[in-house]
Amino acid sequence: MVTAYIMVKANTGEADRLKGEILDLGDGVVDANIVAGDVDFIVKVHVETPVDVKDIASAIQAVDGIEDTQTYIAMD
Repeated sequence: MVTAYIMVKANTGEADRLKGEILDLGDGVVDANIVAGDVDFIVKVHVETPVDVKDIASAIQAVDGIEDTQTYIAMD
């Protein structure tokens, strides 16, 4: 199993809507937290392969209002 954290920047004030859409992306999205700082959300992903992480990151990027993402795969 692969655990990853996706940092998400948004360009809209609709944090609740974005959080809901991210959580609705399906299996593998464990949690999405609205945070203060350089990013707007931290999304925790738990999937089978690194390719699955990429697929979820791509799906997040396709959500209307998402500006940028950075993905970090956990090593332990």
